Amino acid sequence: MRILHTADWHFGKTLEGRDRIAEQRQFVDELIELCAAEQVDLVLMAGDVYQTVNPSAQAEELFYRALDGLSAGGTRGVVVIAGNHDNADRIAAARPLADKLGITLMGLPKDELAPTPVINGQVCRVRAGVGFVELAIPGCAERAVIAALPYPSEARLNEVLGRTLDERELQESYNQRIQSFFRALSEQFREDTVNLAMSHVYVRGGLESDSEVQIQIGGAYAVNPDSFPARAQYVALGHLHRPQGVVGAGVPMRYAGSPLAYSFSEAGQTKSVVIVDAVPGKPVEWREVPLRSGKPLVRWRATEGVSQVLQWVEQGRDANAWIDLEVHVQTGLQLEEIHRLREVHAGFVHIRPVLPVAVKSLTDDSSDSIQTRSIAEHFSRFFEEKHGVSPDDALVELFLEMVAEVETDADLADLDESSVDKVSGEETA
Repeated sequence: MRILHTADWHFGKTLEGRDRIAEQRQFVDELIELCAAEQVDLVLMAGDVYQTVNPSAQAEELFYRALDGLSAGGTRGVVVIAGNHDNADRIAAARPLADKLGITLMGLPKDELAPTPVINGQVCRVRAGVGFVELAIPGCAERAVIAALPYPSEARLNEVLGRTLDERELQESYNQRIQSFFRALSEQFREDTVNLAMSHVYVRGGLESDSEVQIQIGGAYAVNPDSFPARAQYVALGHLHRPQGVVGAGVPMRYAGSPLAYSFSEAGQTKSVVIVDAVPGKPVEWREVPLRSGKPLVRWRATEGVSQVLQWVEQGRDANAWIDLEVHVQTGLQLEEIHRLREVHAGFVHIRPVLPVAVKSLTDDSSDSIQTRSIAEHFSRFFEEKHGVSPDDALVELFLEMVAEVETDADLADLDESSVDKVSGEETA
């Protein structure tokens, strides 16, 4: 049996307001083609179909198109579980239609599934219950038993897992609950079936990215690798966007990662899915298959100023990419220059000017101690670092008037850069 493991589609997610639905459609088309080319028998989607619990119509349409294409008219098994970003009920809502194509949709950890009718040449759930299904797949001599745990928060488990707020007790209680859940599910595994487990959780030691919403509170919701069933031949995980294995796991256990880079912390990552070949009673063989879809996320650091950026654009550098730009300038970037940069390359997501004074350490001038500077000097220093020019007398006077309104020394101590930004913003406006 050949299995494809994917996760964290996040349909509807944008990049700082940039629409990425076209890239996500490209990924769906690539995934469907890959399943056909690799003759995949079963697809495991380990959670976070959507970016929000209330996805757009475009995002929902894309999900249903993905299910239709992946199921190949009901001849390929598809199992989808809800992640922390998903509305569990929304994921399961299409079950009456999905069941007819052998597609299994699991929203809540305690959802009870039922067998489906036997239709010649189509995927059939021959056995099912709370948290597990047994699938008969056309063309496969063996069946697959999947023990699945959608995102298991206390609310979705509908259980109170700790009597106190002590993190250690919460962590122990949470791990025990996950372990007992999978221990019960693993009783469905047999020697003559392909035995698989899947969940959407954070396993201790995993490498995170900025685009993930943390689901662990401190270490309380961090799951130990030994919480998963030792009898599983492969554990398919969702939540972390970097493709990776789990250190210390007794069985092959992997995060497929997201199909697209969703933050610049993922710049340079190769996105992929996992192909697993499994037969009953033997260790699986797995491999990563790189994905081509979507625009890459890259960082530019133009130390020679705007002219260097324009030169790179003219050379066609990263023409089809989303770019985080850091450009070194002498006197700040004018609004016209920012507009020009965005006109010559539509991929600039961030444009951050770096000024010479910002590079220098505040401790360089030993004769000008921070402790001895006046408030006006502090403001002037900060404004110059922020904007590349010194504030005029009127702006300094306006700031000092704001300071004078502060009634107590304690309030004065609380004065921070937000006040400076406010004045700077008023002057700029």
